[in-house]
Amino acid sequence: MARRKKIYEGKAKILYEGPEPGTLVQYFKDDATAFNAQKKDVIEGKGVLNNRLSEFFMLGLANIGVPTHFLKRLNMREQLVRACEIVPLEIIVRNFAAGSLSTRLGIEEGTPLPRPIVEYCYKDDKLGDPLVTEEHIAAFGWASQQDMDDILALALRVNDYLSGLMYGVGIKLVDFKIEIGRVYDGDYQRLIVADEISPDSCRLWDLETGEKLDKDVFRRDLGSLTDAYTEVARRLGVMPKQATPMDKPKLIN
Repeated sequence: MARRKKIYEGKAKILYEGPEPGTLVQYFKDDATAFNAQKKDVIEGKGVLNNRLSEFFMLGLANIGVPTHFLKRLNMREQLVRACEIVPLEIIVRNFAAGSLSTRLGIEEGTPLPRPIVEYCYKDDKLGDPLVTEEHIAAFGWASQQDMDDILALALRVNDYLSGLMYGVGIKLVDFKIEIGRVYDGDYQRLIVADEISPDSCRLWDLETGEKLDKDVFRRDLGSLTDAYTEVARRLGVMPKQATPMDKPKLIN
C-alpha cells in the first residue's frame, strides 16, 4: 500500500490526503492534552471512542439538516471527511458556567446561564487560542458578517441537538466547542460543521451526581478518561448497553 501523504497533525488527530479529490482521512490519536498541551499523556482506546462518538454526532446532525464534513467511517480510528477551509475560530457554546468562564467572571461552576452564550477564540496554539470579539473577527477579516450570522445559527442548532440528546440519557451538556469549515460549489460558499464532536470537545456532567464524563477527568486527575468516555458511548448506544466502563471498548458497528 502506498504511503499516505500527511496534510496536518494536531494534538488529537492527523489529517491525510483522501482517496478522491476534495476528501481527507481523519485519524483519531490516543493522545490526551490539556492546558494548551502543557499536560500530555497517551490514553489507550481514546481515539477509537472519539472516532465512533464523533461519527454518531455528525450523522445525527446530518439527519436534522445540519451540514457537516463527515462522509463515512473507514475503520475504528479513521473517517473520510470532506476537505474544507477552516475558519480560524473555535466556537464555544455555554449553557452552564464552567472552566474559563467561571474563572473570568467569578461565577460558580454549574450555575445555569440565562441563555446559551456563544464565544469565539482565535485558533492559534502559540497564543493559547485567545478569546476574541466579533469586532476583532470583522477587523482582521477572519469571517464576514454573513459568515458570523450563519456560524451563530449553526452553533445554536448544534446546541439544541446535543442538549436534548444528552438530557435524554441523563447527561448535562455544560458547554462545547466546534469548528466551522467553508466549502465551495462553484461560486457558492457554504459553511459546515467540521473537526470533531466528542467528549474531548464537550463538558458533560451526569445529571444526578454531577460526575464529569469529559476531558476534565484528565485535566483535573479525576480518574480514568477511558472509563468516562466509555460511559458516554454506552448511554448513547454506541457501545452495548450491558457493557461496563471497565470493559475494553466493544463498539457497535
